[in-house]
Amino acid sequence: MTTDSTDTAAAPADPRGASAGGPALARTRDELRTARAALDDGDVAVVMTMGALHDGHATLIRRARETHAHVVVTIFLNPLQFGPKEDLSRYPRTFDADLQICAAAGVDLVFAPTPDVIYPDGDPGVRISAGPLGDVLEGQSRPGHFDGMLTVVAKLMHVTRCTSAYFGQKDAQQLLLIRRMVRDLDFPVRVVSVPTVREADGLAMSSRNTYLTSSDRETALCLSAALRAGAAAAAEGPSAIRRAAREVLVHEPLALVDYLVLVHPETLQDVPEWYRGEALLAVAGRIGTTRLIDNLPVLVGPGGGPLEIFTHD
Repeated sequence: MTTDSTDTAAAPADPRGASAGGPALARTRDELRTARAALDDGDVAVVMTMGALHDGHATLIRRARETHAHVVVTIFLNPLQFGPKEDLSRYPRTFDADLQICAAAGVDLVFAPTPDVIYPDGDPGVRISAGPLGDVLEGQSRPGHFDGMLTVVAKLMHVTRCTSAYFGQKDAQQLLLIRRMVRDLDFPVRVVSVPTVREADGLAMSSRNTYLTSSDRETALCLSAALRAGAAAAAEGPSAIRRAAREVLVHEPLALVDYLVLVHPETLQDVPEWYRGEALLAVAGRIGTTRLIDNLPVLVGPGGGPLEIFTHD
């Protein structure tokens, strides 16, 4: 067990609360403990972010605010989630704007630590493994990404002492793995998924959208268009879904598609032609220099079509 020696010299937490015009701000573990102690232990939701907040994050916060007495937002750019070929320094940082979004959405407490607060001994020697589900789709393209994600999610669940955690459906594989971690390791936390928030033209909201040029953004619309086309064919079965989605993508040569899959939402295995029920239609590709992901839950078979979230949520 390590001590929190890095926390002791820091300034005290901002004493403001949401009711006083803005959330309390904690940057160290000591500050977090002090600010967290002022909240009702029995009803605290957390929304975990890496910063560069947008309306997708605000939607998560508002949804949590509707149900819970208190909402904590974490803003932490987790180095464990970035591979050697991914530029951590390029990730957008908009902290002042992030705080304004949190204040407008009614957040009680923002925890914004630096890496040495979360990992006081450097890279942790013990990490949570995502297992086989972390090796496919995004995991195949980004080895080790999900181990780093689960490790920090587990730590943030512990230090915030949340009772519920809210995540967007856009990161479907991440959401599945967090659910599995909570279930398999007996975390006393309820995981709540919120439907993907989209721009008016259908593009899924993402902090990475800020990297897109105007022409890239037009190209990126093929991802959501492919998902809609696939979902429209859901009543005809898996082959029809895949065929309709691919037809959209092949007409956009500037999108370098990594994968387009129709998989079971809990196993991430391709669904066979005879399959009927809920499935995940997911796509990933590189638009210009930016890699984007998107997905749509669908009901396959007679009467099928797009879903907002899976019914087990």
